[in-house]
Amino acid sequence: MRSQRGSAIVEFQVLAILLLVPLVYVLLAALDVQRTVFGATQAAREAGRIAATTGDEAAARYAAALSLQDQGVDPSRATVTFRCAGCAGPGGEMTVEVSTAVRLPFLPAVLADSAHAAIPVTAQHSAPLDRYRA
Repeated sequence: MRSQRGSAIVEFQVLAILLLVPLVYVLLAALDVQRTVFGATQAAREAGRIAATTGDEAAARYAAALSLQDQGVDPSRATVTFRCAGCAGPGGEMTVEVSTAVRLPFLPAVLADSAHAAIPVTAQHSAPLDRYRA
């Protein structure tokens, strides 16, 4: 009969690697998505506030880009859209939507684009128009 000493350690290491690698990958992907959600939410909020108080769309886009960069999200990959209901006078509401997509980590760009391996992220914020704005 052959001795089985030490085989449990080898089996444990093989199983640990087989189970931990996918777990770490899923964790990294989830953290990347959460970071992007934080950035998109903050970008929509800041752009909505600036657009509602000043009416300057360029300044609102700049604020959105800064908020995205603060969370490590590439602002060139995000789209910022503005909708205004009742912009003719006080009581209107400015709605800003920020949309982007999170590529899965460690995937080449060619493979990610062809397989559509990206998770869409969208954030929306509505702000009342400033009644004293010129």
